[in-house]
Amino acid sequence: MSVLEVRDASFAYGRHEIFGGVSLTLERGQILSVIGPNGSGKSTLLNCLAGLLRLNTGEIVLEGRPQRSMRARDIARVVGYVPQNPASVYGYTVRDFVVMGRAPHIGILAKPGRRDYAMADAAIDAMGIAHLAGSPCTEISGGERQQASIARVMVQRPKVVMMDEPTSALDFGNQMRVIGMIRRLASEGYAVIMTTHTPDHAIMLDDTVALLDRSGALRVGDTDAILREDLLSAVYRTDVRMVYVKEVGRMTCLASGG
Repeated sequence: MSVLEVRDASFAYGRHEIFGGVSLTLERGQILSVIGPNGSGKSTLLNCLAGLLRLNTGEIVLEGRPQRSMRARDIARVVGYVPQNPASVYGYTVRDFVVMGRAPHIGILAKPGRRDYAMADAAIDAMGIAHLAGSPCTEISGGERQQASIARVMVQRPKVVMMDEPTSALDFGNQMRVIGMIRRLASEGYAVIMTTHTPDHAIMLDDTVALLDRSGALRVGDTDAILREDLLSAVYRTDVRMVYVKEVGRMTCLASGG
């Protein structure tokens, strides 16, 4: 059984359709990289998959259950979501913010226990921000908040991890750490969906790619089928070339300078 299935989904703001006819399935251990130009609806699609927005037509199924019939708490046990620009949350420390990810697994009136905090500490360490554990979330950078948000989803232990441009506020080194973390999550059996403006990230993850164009159509396939010069040039409206770089042993996506 697929962990997530999307059946002929569409979403519109008023009369303006953002995407339509979207169908896909996601299995445990699979990585789906969603790419496309600004304004194509990548974040909107992710918000629908996470249950934050409701489809106009079609259906989203989580582990065999229609999403629209599930409570928010039940969805949170299946889906973990990292927004593009995590907001600061009062004066909570990073450690307390991360341990909040355990909420779907803790009783309403219960407090996080020793095991919950141990999981939070492990996730914080994995993201390389252990030195910030005691810092208030209001006093760290946007990129650091993004890393803390990823750690928070890690302790949530969902079946599907959804990340909206998780590398957008990170420097190059931390971008590579996030890519490595996504690979680790997939190897541990999580399904991962990531939106990105960088085709190279999809190349490095080398799994399934979804290309959302300006008309709201979604094309899904493996890396070689989607990351083609003709498709990318048409969607991004610029001259795109796929070039093999022997020094790093992989293809890379390059665009002309003019």
